Amino acid sequence: MMASLEQTDQKVVFGLDIGTRSVVGTVGYMNDGQFNVIAQAVEKHQTRAMLDGQIHDIGKVGATIRVVKEKLEQQTDIHLTDVCIAAAGRVLRTVRTNYEYEYPESHDITDEDIYNLDSAAVQQAYSEFLQKNTSDLKFYLVGYSVMHYYLDGYQIANLEGHNAGKVSVELIATFLPDDCVDGLYKACERAGLNVANLTLEPIAAMMVAIPDRFRMLNLALVDVGAGTSDICVTNDGSITAYGMLPIAGDDITEIIAQHCLVDFNQADEIKIAASHNDRVDFIDIMGLRKTITAKDIAKIIRPQVDMMAKKAAEEIKRLNGDKPVSAVFVVGGGGCVPGYTKAIAREMDIPEERVALRGEEVMKSITFLNNDGIERDSLLVTPLGICISYYEEANNIIFVSFNGEQTRIYDNGKLQIIDAAMQASFQNEDLFPKRGKELRYLVNGKERVARGEPGEAAVITLNGKAADIHSKIRANDIIDVTPSTAGEPGKAVIENIPEFKTKFVVNVNGVNVEASRFATVNGEPQTALYNIKNGDDIQILDYNTVEQVAALMDIEITEDTYIIVNNEHGDKTTPVYENFKVEFKDREEAIMEYYRDFPDADEVAVSMANEEAYESDDYDVRKFDGQSDQLGYDDLPDDDGEYRRSEDSVKNILARDIHILVNNEAVTLHGKSEYVFVDIFDSIDFDLTRPNGRAIVTTLNGKTPDYLQSIHEGDKIEVYWK
Repeated sequence: MMASLEQTDQKVVFGLDIGTRSVVGTVGYMNDGQFNVIAQAVEKHQTRAMLDGQIHDIGKVGATIRVVKEKLEQQTDIHLTDVCIAAAGRVLRTVRTNYEYEYPESHDITDEDIYNLDSAAVQQAYSEFLQKNTSDLKFYLVGYSVMHYYLDGYQIANLEGHNAGKVSVELIATFLPDDCVDGLYKACERAGLNVANLTLEPIAAMMVAIPDRFRMLNLALVDVGAGTSDICVTNDGSITAYGMLPIAGDDITEIIAQHCLVDFNQADEIKIAASHNDRVDFIDIMGLRKTITAKDIAKIIRPQVDMMAKKAAEEIKRLNGDKPVSAVFVVGGGGCVPGYTKAIAREMDIPEERVALRGEEVMKSITFLNNDGIERDSLLVTPLGICISYYEEANNIIFVSFNGEQTRIYDNGKLQIIDAAMQASFQNEDLFPKRGKELRYLVNGKERVARGEPGEAAVITLNGKAADIHSKIRANDIIDVTPSTAGEPGKAVIENIPEFKTKFVVNVNGVNVEASRFATVNGEPQTALYNIKNGDDIQILDYNTVEQVAALMDIEITEDTYIIVNNEHGDKTTPVYENFKVEFKDREEAIMEYYRDFPDADEVAVSMANEEAYESDDYDVRKFDGQSDQLGYDDLPDDDGEYRRSEDSVKNILARDIHILVNNEAVTLHGKSEYVFVDIFDSIDFDLTRPNGRAIVTTLNGKTPDYLQSIHEGDKIEVYWK
């Protein structure tokens, strides 16, 4: 017989608690804050079509739902078309993650900074979760709970207002698998029903077990079912974290079965009976009639109950940032066993009166219009909560349009565009202005980074109007996001390097002057305007060369320029550090200075400085070394060493370095004013006393030289044994 009334016309809500063992259906309506139950029906699964809250056989679960639907239609004479359902808390997945962010410079933290930090951590948790998830399924973020905040490495209660360089957050994020949601939707469709609302079982239980006025408190709800214990933690009016323990009522039933020697189903009946009676009669598998007291059962199951309570308390504290909650509410048949609530209070270290089993006392706002002996206990909390959650704006799976695609998202009452973006797999980096690529380089061996310029933020519209990532969203909203852009890459020039900007003082010809720094890039000299490239190795020299100092002072260095650095002979490449003294003199003038106190030596000094005279037979350079009599020194008194020391001074004044190639290797000769071929053996590793062949082969610029032949800058020489 077809129902004569339509559900939409009657404005009633149809709720289904699709459990592992059975499906419970409820039809009712809300009036002045009082929920009125019109009818209820229960149907057990004929097979194990569901395991741990997960649908394994959509067709069989759909058939069971259809039976419940038809029973309720017969009771109410209402054609049911829309249904409210709940996903089991035990199918939720949690990820604990730690996310760190370092500000480019000292920063005063705002509430928005904290929200962005939390969002980035949730995104990271989601990414970590997807890496471990081998399937192609999507997951819905249903909540997260901050465990700890850290400021520059130190734990802190609240980041807002603090000045920090580095912040981090440790949190737990909870996700609902898409296959669970999809399975529930399809099973309902098989029964000819449209899903009007989908919430979570822990939330549904909270709707009944925890009154509105208490939900701002930091509380925990434990739903002890048959196979699992589902846990949720509330704070500031919403559920912040979820957890699940794979131990519950069935574990206690197993202990009773073993002790009483009965099958599982009979043990379950004994457990339920003992919660209402002092004594329970039963027949064991041997056919013997036995009696057991409720006190004996409590004693038998005590270790298991204590263990369950201990694990529940530990999980609650973990979900609540490693600290106890203010109070705990227990629902579900498994929580009715004696001693469970007291054990949780003990393990949680809170007063016993703050852990309570919620049953009839929380159903004062519920009226059973067709009271067919329905027992108002904790087993009804979740089914009724599913119906009541329909009247809440949040805690439901909704649809929004994101960039033209329908996106299913879990509405936890705090939905913002950033949440929809994550659910739509829109890259987080495309929401925020992207900085251009960093420029990384080395300065004196230490890494430097030039940050890229920020780009343009994402352009966001909500239902055609300008919005931002924190704009609130509701069911059927239309969201369009144009991705953010990247800015210009990082840039740097040598002149902006702090070390390069510093000056240093040197004394040039008696005058203090400021010298600029010079730089090399990858070993090559570069100007101040050089554009630094990624990976460049820059050395900011703490000295100038003599040539650079001369250029600074517009001094021209010629062959006749004699260079003195800190009272010692130098050349163009001699380094000049801070406070060094540099003198540029004419070579002949320098010689004369050395001899100003020795008039008899003037003629010799001048003639030696004269290139033509010096190269003549009278002043053969080969006669100079060790043959001071050619210079007229034999007539000097033995005790007058000044003139003999002046010989060394002359040689120092005339000395110059030359650079040549010997066997294709660079060699520098120094200490003399002129060089001959044989001088190279003082500067190369070639032992003339140990023959390594029949004869020595020598070449000078490709020709065979005389050993006393002059050599000059840039000459190419070969020396080897034949």
